[in-house]
Amino acid sequence: MKRYLLAAALLAGSLTSTTLLAQERWLVLGGDIAETLAALEADDALVARDDTSLYPDSIVALPSVGYLRQLSAESVLGLHPDRILASSAAGPAEALEQIEAVGVEIIQINVPPTLAAIPDKVRRVAAETDREAEGEALAQRLEGELAALDTLPPRHDLRVMFILHHSGLTPRAAGRQTGADEALDAIGVTNAFGDMQGYQSIGAEALVQQAPDVVVMSQRGLDALGGEDALWALPGMALTPAGERGHLILVDDQALLGFGPRTPGELSRLRQAIDALDTP
Repeated sequence: MKRYLLAAALLAGSLTSTTLLAQERWLVLGGDIAETLAALEADDALVARDDTSLYPDSIVALPSVGYLRQLSAESVLGLHPDRILASSAAGPAEALEQIEAVGVEIIQINVPPTLAAIPDKVRRVAAETDREAEGEALAQRLEGELAALDTLPPRHDLRVMFILHHSGLTPRAAGRQTGADEALDAIGVTNAFGDMQGYQSIGAEALVQQAPDVVVMSQRGLDALGGEDALWALPGMALTPAGERGHLILVDDQALLGFGPRTPGELSRLRQAIDALDTP
């Protein structure tokens, strides 16, 4: 009889925890955190997101409170959240302080913005949402995918250019200390603009000098530029090996650079696409 009573008590405790979580109103700040919640099937209590949370469709359907780094307390509090699960990049600090001052709990997932930290990020999100078992399984799978990238034969002779572009802005190439630079290093290729810092606009002379073999960018970036013809028409681009051969690879930049659960898989797909190109 005691055994049955103990089992019943444990079940009741589990149901109570799940019910309370479902009754709360959660808000997510950060695309990587939103994707992790969805991967853990812990997104049922979400009532809002920020502008960087763009996957999956169930997250996109939620109302947005604005850009991750430029939040206002008014836009967040207007949706009456009980708790906020946030990336460490969320801000400004003044807005977060105002939100906490009225009693809304903000849980920040403070992990380095690196590939190696993705499994730990998953475990921390899982711990905050009572999904420890699911989180451990996902974290171990991601660790395996990241380890597989380390076994790829290097192709450092291949110079790859990552272009970041949004509507209304000048296309910029990724240099060192960027997510794109870490992504290219992870798949064993050379960042054609790895000698410069951050994301910068590139002139024709620099393009010809650095001679990228492959251009990588997102479909939405290409669309904002005006399509593939507009890409190859950029000053100096036609004179590069990439331009001469039409070597362009389109990626999901949110998956590639978000450093969330989809990132290892997107890195693997990028390397496969590079290997499939007819390169010298």
